[in-house]
Amino acid sequence: MNAALPRETSAREAAAAIVEEFGFFGDWSERYQYLIDLGKKLPDLPDTEKIAAYKVDGCQSNVWLVPGGNAAKMEFRAVSDSAIVSGLIALLLRVYGDRPAHEILATGPDFIDAIGLSRHLSPTRTNGLAAILQTIRTHAQTALAR
Repeated sequence: MNAALPRETSAREAAAAIVEEFGFFGDWSERYQYLIDLGKKLPDLPDTEKIAAYKVDGCQSNVWLVPGGNAAKMEFRAVSDSAIVSGLIALLLRVYGDRPAHEILATGPDFIDAIGLSRHLSPTRTNGLAAILQTIRTHAQTALAR
């Protein structure tokens, strides 16, 4: 996870903080700009990690998600070639990164609806967001099964 992003003690606290932050913006152009700014803070992945094994299927944009850690602390690094999708990744990593696998699986993406994001994304971006989230959850399930 990027050290420049805020760090809350639990996934639920992170999700609540995101909802509060988005509440400060008056319209969706400001929220989209915030998403883009968040995405710019993500560290890039080296080309050696932008490979098929880490590519998230189901996204219109290119998205690579590199898992790490173990069931006690799951780590994720991810990037996209889309500015908006990079912002979405930043939100997901803030909530689900550096967390125990059981906490990842127990924390739903309710914050996405709470900030109104699901109503303002195109169907292809909504599908991509679901694919990224499912990839994170799959890695958590795999870590717990080990």
